[in-house]
Amino acid sequence: MSGDRPLAGRHAVVTGGGRGIGFAIACRLGALGASLTLVGRDRARLDDAIQRVPAGTACDVQACDVADAAAVRATFDAIARAGHAVAILVNNAGLARSAKLADTDDALWHEMLTVNLTGAFNCTRAALPALVAVPVARIVNVASTAGLVGYPYVTAYCAAKHGLVGFTRALAQELATTRVTVNAVCPGYTDTDIVAAAVDNIVRRTGRSPEAAREVLASRNPQQRLVLEVAWEAVEDGGVTAEQ
Repeated sequence: MSGDRPLAGRHAVVTGGGRGIGFAIACRLGALGASLTLVGRDRARLDDAIQRVPAGTACDVQACDVADAAAVRATFDAIARAGHAVAILVNNAGLARSAKLADTDDALWHEMLTVNLTGAFNCTRAALPALVAVPVARIVNVASTAGLVGYPYVTAYCAAKHGLVGFTRALAQELATTRVTVNAVCPGYTDTDIVAAAVDNIVRRTGRSPEAAREVLASRNPQQRLVLEVAWEAVEDGGVTAEQ
């Protein structure tokens, strides 16, 4: 393990790793030396992502819906058969849809909870035997500021992300005597496909311009702008640079 590649020899699984925050996380982990498995529902997107990770990063992909417990178990079985001892699990897969509570049907409620909360449970449960078997392991749950405060018109999403924060706190206590740490990060509104879809929804429902819709979302971030998605690229000297 070298100073500029402190994660060399460790394997990371990133769900929702084909785009957005998940892909940026995966690239950063790869730049720090980790080998990667990117998990997502869209195999074509994953195959494209694998071409864009930092040069020299060992990376494979697994097409899987994290809301499907059986598919998740099969995915982690395949990762083990490939000889990977999972040391880092990033539960990033998520989905956001908005509606007034009166317009939130059973399907929307179920989708928000299964993807954003049950998906993390499914992946963590499947990965845990491997995680506790390595000398040091990390679980990182990508929650949201919606897991800390409430936002209008996204009650189902907020409920799921609050649940993910509670899941993180409880599991951290449960694993406190092991070498596995459990943490959550709670990003604000980030310039990704999910926010682009939210902008489209605001435009459709309110008639605002796309620029005005983005300003509405940006105003909810402390810095009064969207968080910029970071794309990590390998450079010739083997380091990385962040492009925003």
